[in-house]
Amino acid sequence: MMEPVAVYVHTPFCPSKCGYCDFNSYAMSGGIVDRTVQAMLAEIHRSPWRGRPAKTVFFGGGTPTFLSPGQLTGLLKAVLEVHPPIPGAEVTSEANPGTVDAEKFDAMVEAGFNRLSLGAQSFDTGDLHRLGRIHEATDVAKAVAAARRAGFRSLNIDLMFALPGQSMRGWRTNLELALGLAPDHLSLYCLTIEPNTRFYRHHLRGALELPSEETQVAMYDLAVQRCQEAGLDHYEISNFARPGHESRHNLCYWRAEEYLAYGPGAVGCFGSGDDQRTRYTNTKHPERYAEAVESGLRLWCDEEAVDGHTRRTEAVMLGLRLSEGLDVQSMNLDPDPMVKAVERGWAAVSEGRFRLTDQGRHWCSEVATWLI
Repeated sequence: MMEPVAVYVHTPFCPSKCGYCDFNSYAMSGGIVDRTVQAMLAEIHRSPWRGRPAKTVFFGGGTPTFLSPGQLTGLLKAVLEVHPPIPGAEVTSEANPGTVDAEKFDAMVEAGFNRLSLGAQSFDTGDLHRLGRIHEATDVAKAVAAARRAGFRSLNIDLMFALPGQSMRGWRTNLELALGLAPDHLSLYCLTIEPNTRFYRHHLRGALELPSEETQVAMYDLAVQRCQEAGLDHYEISNFARPGHESRHNLCYWRAEEYLAYGPGAVGCFGSGDDQRTRYTNTKHPERYAEAVESGLRLWCDEEAVDGHTRRTEAVMLGLRLSEGLDVQSMNLDPDPMVKAVERGWAAVSEGRFRLTDQGRHWCSEVATWLI
């Protein structure tokens, strides 16, 4: 039997382009959307991995819920036909609270989605306006209630901190409002200023008033404390979950497992055992992607051979983010950097595993560099 795999589907369309976003997303509408969806369906049905079971399916973007219910559920139907899901498979869709309603949620659950990830980002109207989000602060609670009624098994809320002009008080309020909605999972991300974004250009001009580094650390520490008090396990540096509600799809990434991907700009990585893996990226722009599919041309715009050294490097960098840490023996970790991290209070070794401490999570990249 073929080994089950994680499957990612990239939907590149959004109602608008947020100021901080560097993902492969486009504020496009009209015929190009349907044309791209038809091309995605063709790519999925022609998959060279047809028949390989899916242990997780994740629709990301962009904004998957920007698509109509028929387009979104049609794509899922194709994925589940090509990659029959294992029993209990996790099937997630990201969603913008401003692009969903009860009818769409009902259709998604009926089609097989069982996990929802809501991109709230903030409950403050000023924050949302500065970020370029299309939804209102009150839309999040409405979306959560509609998702619960529709029957999603698990619900995640995304929040961002260290936003322009954000204070500790503002972050605390956002955190409490999110926790008050009783999500099964919280993803809490520090704003990163990425090149080729509107925020980056504003930052270069000195037009972004960002919290100090000390405030950012305090915001993160507050989040860790409050999530733990609310019964959410801190299982990954930026992610918190009730027991049994960890993102199984993202765990595949953090554990450096294989993942297959479809759609414009989608990134996949395949190759089992000790064999060299291949990482590929699909053509990014929807029009060029659709043209490639329709013409039967090669879809990959980038291909990378991932050798053993690179695989180990990535496994260390990603695995260190998890509270489960790294297996000392199987990863063949050098004792000297481990001792160095332990002496600084940044890590601990127990039961054959090397794990970061709460303090050490602030220094994850540095510790990973030592180990590599």
